[in-house]
Amino acid sequence: MNNMTFEELGLIEPLQKALRKEKYETPTPIQARSIPHLLKGLDLLGSAQTGTGKTAAFALPILQRLASGHPAKKRSPRALILTPTRELANQIETSIRKYGRYMKIFHAVVYGGVSIGPQARALSRGVDILVATPGRLLDIMRQKLVYLDRLEIFTLDEADRMLDMGFINDVKKIISELPEKRQSLFFSATMSRNAVNLADRLLKEPLMVKVNPTSSTAEKVEQKVLFVDSRDKEALLFSLLEDAAINRALIFTRTKHRANKIAEKLNKNRIKAEAIHGNKSQGARMQALRNFSDGCARVLVATDVASRGIDIKDVSHVINFEMPNEPENYVHRIGRTARAGAAGIAISFCDIEDRGFLGSIERVTKLVLPVDSTHPYHSEQVARAPKTGSSKKPWGNRYNNKRGNFRPSQRRGRTARA
Repeated sequence: MNNMTFEELGLIEPLQKALRKEKYETPTPIQARSIPHLLKGLDLLGSAQTGTGKTAAFALPILQRLASGHPAKKRSPRALILTPTRELANQIETSIRKYGRYMKIFHAVVYGGVSIGPQARALSRGVDILVATPGRLLDIMRQKLVYLDRLEIFTLDEADRMLDMGFINDVKKIISELPEKRQSLFFSATMSRNAVNLADRLLKEPLMVKVNPTSSTAEKVEQKVLFVDSRDKEALLFSLLEDAAINRALIFTRTKHRANKIAEKLNKNRIKAEAIHGNKSQGARMQALRNFSDGCARVLVATDVASRGIDIKDVSHVINFEMPNEPENYVHRIGRTARAGAAGIAISFCDIEDRGFLGSIERVTKLVLPVDSTHPYHSEQVARAPKTGSSKKPWGNRYNNKRGNFRPSQRRGRTARA
């Protein structure tokens, strides 16, 4: 499979031409293992993280299968791709535009936070492929702006995050409106019990494709943890950013307030930074991503939910200013660097309150993160603290230490607004 070319996957010439223009030469493992089977109409259960090439793995077969058959009809898409966030929906739609540039395939993207008018007009003209977030899709379904009775292919992307964000009931409502005869694709970076149950409901005798073990971390990411007192975190961050090698840094926080605060202080110190989180308008979020992608901003400060689906090339460093309180989020965070075969560095700040989170991350990833004690703000007190951290249990009801399984969040509404 390693030496396979896109031509050997059985893709039609318009798609091969588009891939050549994008300078794609060799399919990734998930593309090589999925595309030939998806072209035959099989259902797929894929365990794969972002950065593995899974968007092309489902987008290319969808485009090829829709190249023949009936043309697009008003308000009746032939393929639906459901995704948890606006940013990821936009990126998938952009990929479809690139791959289908030499084909007469019409596509649209719908998500909340913006006017429904332009989206409704696009649907009224007829689309072959619709990319959508659950809430907005249900809105336009209720208004009878779209019908799913003619759907041929359904893709549920990032199912684990969809469930974490509290979209399970929305997803079930959408699935109930799909025709029984269809091809279904299911992708999830992790396979919780809820994700498995949903896959069982959606798929029929699926092809199983697993790329990277569940909760694994990117092999080409150099990871390290820096023990530091909470009061010294900002000083440590400024100290690190004096290094010109950190040319494009993605900084993660747990809260919107902290993301704003860090971005403001960086800008005051002449380090161009943008913040992205759930309180930002869609236009502001897209502009922040453009500034970061184009190099106008050296730093992007993000919360976990807002960052989902960010696919920016050449992110040299991921910095966890605050450790994530869910270990799977650590995997997703550091996966923002070392993309497309490049190397990257992930640096995690760990204070006394984060000690328990670090312990759980190491248990789930089965790694002991290397400690860098050479920085000027190293805290030996934090380093010697037990990995159980503070007296508060960092996982609450979400983590079962005995079995190593995640439980559904009891506070999804708050999580989804991060």
